[in-house]
Amino acid sequence: MSRGEWILLVGPQAEARADRLLASGYRVARLGSLLEPPLLALLSGEEARALLPTLRLTMPELALLLDIGSDSVAGRSECLQAGADDFWLSSAGSSDLLSRVRLHLQLGSHRSPPRGVIQVADLRVDTGSREVRRGSRLINLTAREYQLLMVLLLHVGEVLSREQILREAWGDQPEPASNVVEVYVRYLRQKLEEQGERRLIHTLRGQGYCLCDSQPPARSAPGRTAP
Repeated sequence: MSRGEWILLVGPQAEARADRLLASGYRVARLGSLLEPPLLALLSGEEARALLPTLRLTMPELALLLDIGSDSVAGRSECLQAGADDFWLSSAGSSDLLSRVRLHLQLGSHRSPPRGVIQVADLRVDTGSREVRRGSRLINLTAREYQLLMVLLLHVGEVLSREQILREAWGDQPEPASNVVEVYVRYLRQKLEEQGERRLIHTLRGQGYCLCDSQPPARSAPGRTAP
């Protein structure tokens, strides 16, 4: 992976990681001192959390990682509800943080779909501007929600297993205990169906998820049950 990507640091715990990030070949900046658009932001503290909506609006392609202090289900849930793409742990070692940074930078650089307009029913996605609409309604998605939607759109009409979605949207190997796919599918559905629009993302119990305009494919032979 190329080095030299700019990372925005917001909050004391994030700024404390500056030396480690610099030693790993990244460039770091603080608010007000940006020389180039950053690709990723590390945020910590309540003031940084309050900046999430502004950062999302002004830099929609920026990957936002929010410090949750210590790992917990409640902490992860609050992080996602706040609008972050992922969490990081100031209580953990640098290796975990660097792994998350590498993952999100790889997602941003290697998973760009062909530019153009993709449409399924009344759902339209302009992959150049990343504008998502249902009919005339503009839908604001986080970077992670958008990535999940693109994976589903690029496999429209196909049933994708949880493991396949993890690999394509997260770059992760399957983690059986994680429910991150289920959580983000729910968030994405809520936004796509906010005004009562019909469902496009279907769950096929025991198989996975399918984005399609009509009925999802018939159930295949029984296999391992998906969460």
